[in-house]
Order: sequence, then structure tokens, then C-alpha cells
Amino acid sequence: MKLSFLFLSIFILSLDLNITEVRNNYKEAVISKSKTFVLSDDLKGITKNDDQRFVAYKGAVTALTAKYQKGAKLKGQTFKDGVKWIEYAVSQNSSDIEIRFVRLSIQQNSPKFLGYNDDIEADKIFLLKNFNQIKSSELKKYLKGYILESENFTEDEKNVILAE
Repeated sequence: MKLSFLFLSIFILSLDLNITEVRNNYKEAVISKSKTFVLSDDLKGITKNDDQRFVAYKGAVTALTAKYQKGAKLKGQTFKDGVKWIEYAVSQNSSDIEIRFVRLSIQQNSPKFLGYNDDIEADKIFLLKNFNQIKSSELKKYLKGYILESENFTEDEKNVILAE
């Protein structure tokens, strides 16, 4: 009976998650320690069987929490754990633009010494190439904002998005 209740609770929690809220909270988590841990708590019930966008965000926020951990070993392990979630989501749905965006955002903002930057160019090209195919105006606006604010996109790349 307790096991049934646990699964029901996790299911109900996952229903409460809203991708729009997760996106907005992720944007804030990138610059706020408290928002990072709030979003981490919101996503703790996510499993690899859930919507892969949530899996990617769980990985990203786990990677973000690494900078607030004490000790190099714990920081490194936390970051690696986050990367595993992101890469799992990519492996399950590599054609999802939002998942690729999440990976790009972490890779572009991770210290070079961590070595998590192999897919930056491929993900940038993927986003730019597929941007005009995004059906959700909300997602399009979200990604456009990131691209236009990012120092990692050239003016020419930003102009591609502005032309859409």
C-alpha cells in the first residue's frame, strides 16, 4: 500500500509541473542560488521515464547546483550527475530543440576545465537551423531571448533569429 501511495504521489507531483514554469524558473536559477535549489526541489521527482524536456532541465539544474557545493570532489560529482541527465535526454530525443538548448546553455556556461563543451557548435547550428520550425510561440520567444542575450552567438547568428 505504501508503495502505491509513493507512485501516486510522484505521479501527482509530475502533473503539477508546467513546462512554462520550469523554463522561467530555469532562467532565474542560472543567476540565483535560491532559485536553483527551489527548481532542483521541484524536479527531484522527475525520472528518466518522464517527459525528456523535464529530464534535461533536471540535469541542467543539478549541474547548476554544483557551484554551490562544498569541496571540489562534491562539486565535480554533482556536475557529472547533471550532465548524465542532460545527455540521457539528448540520447532519447536528439531532435527536440528545447533539449538541445538546455545542453547548449550548460555547455556554454560551464568552465572550460570541466571539459563539457564538445557539442556547442553542433547545438548552435541545430538551434539556428530549426528555429523557424518551432510551433510554440512561447518557446520561440524563450529561445530567441536566450540567443539574443548570449555572448556566444555572433551578430550574424542573432540576425538569423531576428529575421524570423
